[in-house]
Amino acid sequence: MADLEALRARWTRALEGARGPAGGPDPAPYAENLLARWQEPQRRYHTLAHLTAVLDHIDVLREYADEPDVVRLAAWFHDAVYLPDRSENEERSARLAERALPEAGVTEERTAEVARLVRLTVTHDPADDDRDGQVLCDADLAILAAPPSAYAAYTAAVREEYGFVPADAFRTGRSAILRELLGLPRLFRTPYGQDHWEATARYNIASELEMLST
Repeated sequence: MADLEALRARWTRALEGARGPAGGPDPAPYAENLLARWQEPQRRYHTLAHLTAVLDHIDVLREYADEPDVVRLAAWFHDAVYLPDRSENEERSARLAERALPEAGVTEERTAEVARLVRLTVTHDPADDDRDGQVLCDADLAILAAPPSAYAAYTAAVREEYGFVPADAFRTGRSAILRELLGLPRLFRTPYGQDHWEATARYNIASELEMLST
């Protein structure tokens, strides 16, 4: 069970950090809107637990970010719009950030950066000099390096989220995604991610791919 009060506090700190001394309106209504979105009934993996994990991983990686609070805001928005049968979730999530953040007191420049980071989660392919993008993408993909039981729970939740997809079609689609991931020269771009997560993630992905093929 997610700690809603802790998440509200984390949202407030990130928003206040991103908007700076100029301040802005009460953060609470924005937190409630986002928390409600992350608790929608169609979600099985993209839940508050995933949001919390991404925020936790950003904290681990924060030394590699140029603007950690901007990255945290991007984490809050990156799956704020999520329908498993739709392909434009990231774009709609980015547009939500573009509407909400200026109203919440965030500058146009930082709002645009949050939206850019959200859109980057389509490909998880940040540029070599994109420090904030690397931190968000690594934090989002860190589940791939989870211990065996947590990785199994993740894959089960993903399958449940896509329960409307027939088994054969799911296996085909999921296998294609996993092969694409294994084909990347690096899954993780931060030094920490490469050192601590890369090898385990590749093992987990290869193991899942083998199971899907049997």
